[in-house]
Amino acid sequence: MTRKIILDLDTGVDDALALAYALGSPELELIGVTCTYGNVLIEQGAANDLALLDLLGHSEVPVFLGQPHAQTKESFEVLDISAFIHGKNGIGEVEIPASARRVEERGAVDFLIDSVREHGDDLVIVATGPMTNLAAAIAKDPTFAANAHIVIMGGALTVPGNVNAWTEANISQDPEAADALFRSGADVTMIGLDVTLQTLLTYAETQQWRDLGTEAGRALADITDYYIKAYETTAPYLGGCGLHDPLAVAVAVDPSLVTLLPINLKVDLEGPTRGRTIGDEQRLNESERTSRAAVAVDVPRFLKEFMARIGSVLQ
Repeated sequence: MTRKIILDLDTGVDDALALAYALGSPELELIGVTCTYGNVLIEQGAANDLALLDLLGHSEVPVFLGQPHAQTKESFEVLDISAFIHGKNGIGEVEIPASARRVEERGAVDFLIDSVREHGDDLVIVATGPMTNLAAAIAKDPTFAANAHIVIMGGALTVPGNVNAWTEANISQDPEAADALFRSGADVTMIGLDVTLQTLLTYAETQQWRDLGTEAGRALADITDYYIKAYETTAPYLGGCGLHDPLAVAVAVDPSLVTLLPINLKVDLEGPTRGRTIGDEQRLNESERTSRAAVAVDVPRFLKEFMARIGSVLQ
């Protein structure tokens, strides 16, 4: 039995890999992609999603525009570091054919709400950018949080952040939205830097995609090589690029890939630690723990699954 999935993406390189992973997972039926901002402006992300879906042979999947900036701000500008890591176009400066399709008229927030109402436990939402669309859905529909099953790529519980010593990038874009999500009572699994920086890809793996001799294989290899090269500057000690967003999709398929710590989470919104994800001391002893954080990962099994699933899409 397949489970329906919605991907909420700010499509940079690892979002593109997450998209390919979802399409290559027979356990999942991708019913839509909702767009947010972060690695790129929301319009660029939507264009990337449409083009990648076409390239990967799944032009039937609809794309929906979400919130263009954080709920406490009036605009959004891409950070220089994001452009360095993902390229100005979000996909490693690689040019792939633009889609003739357009985004849906219905907005992302309404699509999320309607989909949770329709599918309930048969649906999982995987969010790999700022949590703004999810927070907007929670605010608009009081039943959304109680019925949604959500996996996020974001946060850092046991390791330093990648924006500063305590803040991870997706959380930093809209801390209020992430905090609202954690406090809403929604079923949330946090796949943070604790585990994603243990899952690394190298040029050896991308060469396997290039060797397939397909347009999609070459394009995804070129896109990912740009990302790996950026990591050689930003985190040379790792020896590859972190598979942040694909791991979140993988956990939506198979939670046993990670060790999960049940803990009610919050995000610091004030003071020097603004943007930190940490246990909520006021809900520490509550019997119900609606969120959980990944603290360990089965790296060899994940990488094997990653290469098999993405390879199946690129053939």
